[in-house]
This record gives sequence, C-alpha cells and structure tokens, in this order.
Amino acid sequence: MDEDKKETPVANEKRKSVSKPVSPPKSPVDEKADSSSTVNDLNSQGEKNVTSPIKDLKNVLTLTRDTFGSLRRSKRFSLKRKSFKRNEEDCHLEAPCMEECVEETEAELVKQEPLSVMEINDLIQQRQLLKAFQSIKYLEDEIVTEMDGKDSDDKSTEFSRKVKDVDLLYNSIANKIKSIVKDTLDHPTIEEKLLTSLVELIADEEKAHARAEGTETPESTSLGMPRKWREVWKDSVKESAEERILQVPMTPEKDKDSWLAVHLGFLRKNVKEDLLKIKCSVQKCYPEDYKVCDMYVECFHNAISSHLQGLLQRHLEFNELYALLDWVANMYHSETLLGHPDLQPEVKTENLPLLLPPATWEKLKNDYTDSLKEKIKSYFDNMLKLEITEKWEKELQPELVQNQYNSSLYFDIQTIIAEHMKTSGKISTSLGNAVLEICLVDLKEYIPRFVRVFLEWDKEKSFSLFLVYLAAYINSFHDLITGLQTNFAADTKELEKVLADVTMNFRKRFLNKLEVKTQPLFKKILTKTWVSSNEILNSILSTTVQFSQDLIHLREPTNKDFLRDVHRYLVREYIAQAIKPRRKMKRSRRQDVSKKMKEEATVITETLSELGSDSDEISLAISVIADIISERKKEKIQAHLELMRQRHRDLRNEHIIAILSLRGFGKKTRESIIRHLGNLKEDAEIETDEALFAEIEPPAIVSCF
Repeated sequence: MDEDKKETPVANEKRKSVSKPVSPPKSPVDEKADSSSTVNDLNSQGEKNVTSPIKDLKNVLTLTRDTFGSLRRSKRFSLKRKSFKRNEEDCHLEAPCMEECVEETEAELVKQEPLSVMEINDLIQQRQLLKAFQSIKYLEDEIVTEMDGKDSDDKSTEFSRKVKDVDLLYNSIANKIKSIVKDTLDHPTIEEKLLTSLVELIADEEKAHARAEGTETPESTSLGMPRKWREVWKDSVKESAEERILQVPMTPEKDKDSWLAVHLGFLRKNVKEDLLKIKCSVQKCYPEDYKVCDMYVECFHNAISSHLQGLLQRHLEFNELYALLDWVANMYHSETLLGHPDLQPEVKTENLPLLLPPATWEKLKNDYTDSLKEKIKSYFDNMLKLEITEKWEKELQPELVQNQYNSSLYFDIQTIIAEHMKTSGKISTSLGNAVLEICLVDLKEYIPRFVRVFLEWDKEKSFSLFLVYLAAYINSFHDLITGLQTNFAADTKELEKVLADVTMNFRKRFLNKLEVKTQPLFKKILTKTWVSSNEILNSILSTTVQFSQDLIHLREPTNKDFLRDVHRYLVREYIAQAIKPRRKMKRSRRQDVSKKMKEEATVITETLSELGSDSDEISLAISVIADIISERKKEKIQAHLELMRQRHRDLRNEHIIAILSLRGFGKKTRESIIRHLGNLKEDAEIETDEALFAEIEPPAIVSCF
C-alpha cells in the first residue's frame, strides 16, 4: 500500500483510465452487501474443502485474473499477489493476517465488477468512449475466457447473447465515431478534446486486439478480433465529405437561369471553408500518420467528382455546360479553392486524379460544342430578325462610312466569335479553335440564307432601298472575311466562294430589276423613230444611271463588276434588238443606221465610264456591227467578223448569219463567209473572259432579202 501511495500523479491517472475498475463507484450500502456476499461465498468454500486457506485464496485470485482481464493490469493487485506469495512460502500465516488479506481482496473484487450493457451504452451515448471501450473489452475478455473453457455443445443461449451484446456495443462505438467525424465539420467549432480522445480510443483498440490481427476466430465470430476503427474513421471522413457536398444550396432550375453557376459558387465557397477548417483546427488533433489533410482532400475530391457527374445526368443548357466546364478547368485548382494561399502547403493536388474521368470530360466538351452550334445559329437568326424589324420594315438608310454603305453585320458577327473564342479558350485551346470552326461552318449556311431572305423580301415588297442595302451587305460580308483573316487567322477560302455566289445572285437580281425598267425602251431600237431621234437611248441611259448610281458606294472591285454587268447588259440588249429580222435596208438607210449605232456606242461608253465602268471595249461590238452594215466589200466585212470572233468567243454562226442578214447578204454569201470564218476558228486561239453573245438568242429563221 505504501508503494501505491508513492506513485506519481501521471501514473495514477494512467491507472485510472486503464487499470482501475471500469465500473462506476458503488454506494456504501451496495458495497457492504456485495462484500458480505463475497465473504460468505468464500467461507462456504472453506467449510467444504480441507485445503489450506492460502491455497483457497490463490485459487480465487487465479480465477478472477483469468476472468477479468483488467485485473492483470492492476498494479495494486499485482503487489498483493506478491505479498501473498511471500506469506505462502513461509507456510506460517497467522489467522488475523489471513483474514485481513481476504477482506482487502474482496474489496478489490467489488471495485472490478464490470458495468452492465445498459451502463456501457450510456457511456457511449455520453461520448465517454474510452471508459466504454475499457468496459467492453473487460466483458470481451471474460467471454473469451469462458469460451476457451467450454466445448461448442456447451455454449448456451446466454453465452450467445453476451457475444451479441459485445458486438452491439462495439458497433455502437463505431457509429459514435462516425457521428463525431460528421459533427467535426457540421458544427461551427471544433471539440479538440473529443477528437484527441477519439484518436486515443482507436489506438487503444488497435493495441488491445493487436495479437489477434490476421487470425481467424472460431465460428466466424468477431469476438476478440480487431474492430478496425481506423477504417471506420476513414469511411466516416468519406461519408462526411459526401454529406457536406450534398448540403450545398441548390437553386431550383425553374427559378433562375444561372442556377448551376450559383450552385457552383456555393460549392467553391463551402469546400474552401471546410478545408481551411480542417487545416487550421482539425489536423492538429490527429497524429501525423493519419495524414488528415490528404485524407479529407481526397474524400472531398471524390465526392465533388461524383456530384458533378450526377449534375451531368440532367439536361443542361449552353450557359450551364460552360459554367461546369469553367469550374472544373479553371476554378477548382485556382487560388479561389484548392490553390488558396491559406491552404498551402498542406493541401496537395499533384497526386489527385482528374476531377472528371477523361470520357466524361470529352462528352462534356462535345455537349458544349453541340450546344454552341445551336447558340451561334440562334445569334445569327436573331440578327436577321433585327434586320427585318428594325431596318427593312422601317426603311432606315444604312450608314455611309468612307463613302461606302455599311452594315453592322460584320462587326456583330466578329464580336460573337471573339467573345466565345475567348471564353471557350479559357477551357482549352482546342475548344477555342472549335468555336471558330463552328462559326465558319455556320456562316457558310447563314450568309446564303440571309441573302435569300433579303431577295424574297424585295420581291414581295419591291424594296425601295434594295440597291442601298445590297451594297451595304456586300460591303459588310467582305469586311467580315477580311476581319476573320486578320483577327482570327481564319481560313476563309470556302467562305469566299460562298460570298462570290451570293454576290452573283445580287448581280442577277440587280440586272433583272434594271431589265424590267429598260426592256420596253430597247424594243424601239432601229425603228424609224429611233433613227431620227436620240430620245430612246437617252431614256434608256437615264433610267440606267438613276438605278445604278448607288453602285458608287459599293466597294471595289465589286462595284466594277456590277458596272461591267450593266455595260454588258446595255450592249447585249442593243445588239439583240438590232439583229432581229427586218426588211432589207437600202444602202442610204444602212449608212444612216451605221452612223447612228456608232454614235450611240460612244454615248453608252461615256455614260458608263461616268458611273465608274472601265469596260470600254464592250461597246466596240456595236461599232463593229455598224461597220459591217455600211461596208460594201466582202473582204472587209470578213475582217470585221474575224475581229469580233477574237474578242467574243461566244459568238456563234447563228449570230453571224443574223448580222449578215441585217447587212442584206443573201444565203450563198452568208454561207461563204461562215465557211471562211470556220476555217479561221480552227487555226486561231481566241481568248476572252467576257460573255456577250451567249445570252443573245439569235433569230430562229433568217430570211433572205
């Protein structure tokens, strides 16, 4: 007893937590009753056996030691055993000493009496897990000892109940471990003492069952086997992270267009705060071998990954897909979350797997690009609607910039491309490039559709600003191609072909409208009224100038192409009317017609030059025909025709016959000249890129006069 009193406070405390009796203190009445009962039992045994009192006491102590494992760890109990051994060796023990020792041992046995299952469970619920574990282990040791002394047939229902009670109590502690781990992040403050005792509990359990590690128990029971509470702790950390992710606020989709962006914002904020709490407050409660930060980061990473993959099961719109891509690619590892300065260096991300599996990530990007295609198409459709409602219907005059009509189309389209290339490029370079490709592909469809709608609108409404908007749109589309090449280094070859086609459609519509206005006037060419007056050509040219004057605000060289078409149209219609079958003219009339045609060819050339045309050679066809009409010599006529053939490869024999008929030649002369020109055609290579006669329908029947 003196030796016990000399122990240090630390030793005493250790004994209280491990070696001292696990049962709560009994009342004086209960202690007296228990003591009397124990003494009576011992006296009864003394009456039945004639062995020495010392031997009886030793047997009792041995039984108690085997039954209650915690007595083996009791220092006081060990000291008493040594005292008893010394007395036994002397073999001479006085009765008073014997009684004193028995009384002291009986009191010790009372203190070591295990708690009931309900009492232990109360300790667990009160989170006094160390005391609870000591009591459960006490019961477990008792059952193991009892099990070793019985055959399998002798094991009663009571024994099975005890085994089940121990398992239930251990499971209850495991559940409490889960609860403590969960509460660690759920509560605003950290219970450091509770977490420290949790670590001590796991360590005590691992030591207590260390010898049973890797062994098998009879009948597949877990009795005496390791409870693996460290694994329970790890699973609890995982479950805690999953629950924390599920607790992040989620705005209903129908309530807000940006619901996912808002949710991901809360997710970033909550996870960052949890990790800061783990680093600053939780980590210090655990030993280094727990690697608390690494464990929590890994669990949160996996929980977030599962959560995001769950979100991908929903139907996500364009903005939602981008918000998810941006969060994964840019936000997650940035200084706003895992890369936050206050989390360093404990939070390591280099060993983390991809937040989304490669296949899932690729599918997300593909879904985004598919949605982007629809988004770009809707942008372009809206631009077309705005053109109709805000410009065509209101007949607003396009803006004139540097003497050219201009539309905002090219700027709006480039703005859309630039914005989406910038945002998508933040995800990945390939995604940014994909935006450009999507826009280029869509523009190949959009520009012809736009022009088609515009032409249909003009056809239906007889749009008064047709040529003005035609010039504005052609200018804008050319500026668009230039901008794509300059600002985005885009390959615009296919788009240039599209623009060439739509420009040709514009030219055709323009000429059709000009034809409608001038065709009735051309029918008067080579009539008696025409020969004696300049009014007919003046009317034609006046109408042409008035209709074509806005071409000056069309960019070069496109305006030259339009004016060349106008020039060619005037000459073509002039010739088509002149070579129509008519009565044979007298020589004097042919001279007058020839002179008049030359004069008008010059006027046509000068008028178109004033508009900006540089195709003076087109009018020469009228002059050559005029020379043929007035020429008397066949050889010179053939020379004129040879010159025409060189300039106009689309000149056919039917056209030549019509011209010779206008001159007044008979069938034989015409055939002779045709044969001569035919031989020249075989020997000469004539180059031209101007179609003039191809669109002139020659007379079906040419009569000889």
